[in-house]
Amino acid sequence: MMAKSPIKRRSKADKDYESILGDVSDVIQTARQSTARAVNAVMTAAYWLIGRRIVEQEQRGRKRAGYGEELIQQLAKDLTDRFGRGFGKSNLFEMRAFYQANVNIFQTVSGKSDLAPASKKLQTASGKTAAASRSSELAVLAGAFPLFWSHYVLLIRRSRSEEARAFYESEALRGGWSVRQLARQIDSQFYERTALSRNKAAMLVKAQKPLPQDAVTPEEEIKDPYVLEFLGLKDEYSETGLEDALIRHLETFLLELGGDFCFIGRQRRLRGSSFAPTRTRLLPAMRSRDFRTK
Repeated sequence: MMAKSPIKRRSKADKDYESILGDVSDVIQTARQSTARAVNAVMTAAYWLIGRRIVEQEQRGRKRAGYGEELIQQLAKDLTDRFGRGFGKSNLFEMRAFYQANVNIFQTVSGKSDLAPASKKLQTASGKTAAASRSSELAVLAGAFPLFWSHYVLLIRRSRSEEARAFYESEALRGGWSVRQLARQIDSQFYERTALSRNKAAMLVKAQKPLPQDAVTPEEEIKDPYVLEFLGLKDEYSETGLEDALIRHLETFLLELGGDFCFIGRQRRLRGSSFAPTRTRLLPAMRSRDFRTK
């Protein structure tokens, strides 16, 4: 008979380490989620303010037919040139629609609106600068938007009525729905089915239970395209872009080495036994700096 392997017992030190590892991991996960939510809150507040500013300007030029379209088209071009992706025409139209759907949102936070038009906020009675006033405005307003911007975009795009939008927003907030769960409920016409149901309470309780596919990890929340665009970050490099960057650095490196080496091409297949694995080196170039590419 084969002898049984001895049962390895975990020492107290092992258990203590697993405990601290678990605690630290929870802190990191929570911090990542909090960071994503904080960025989203400020971003959503900024988009509300942008939407308001667009509406204010449109109202000033309301006598001109198509003024709003012209304004957004020009803004989209200039903002994209200045800040990159995330401020195209469709984005700006969504910001305007978001503001129009939440004109009185600030009253839900403070009970009164102290967000004066931008022209009246340039200098406060306490002597704050316009930048400080704007930061304060964003900070206070951010508290009015507990959902992610992606939730609000989904509601703007796919809610068929103001009542449906308010219903989904309320249920998403109450149940802590991820944007995937919200999309699933909208696709299933949950609002319409609940309105027709004789047991609405049971349906609401059932809807709060997420499915496995509804889960969104903290990493996914941080890498949300809306967040990356707002912060001016890129999610990934394309293969071509990365290759071009490497080639540029390689060319610079070879130039620094002097005229004894050359770059003979990119993505070239090496044939024969001219390059033994143990003797791989840069090709001598007849003392020139000829960087030839295919």
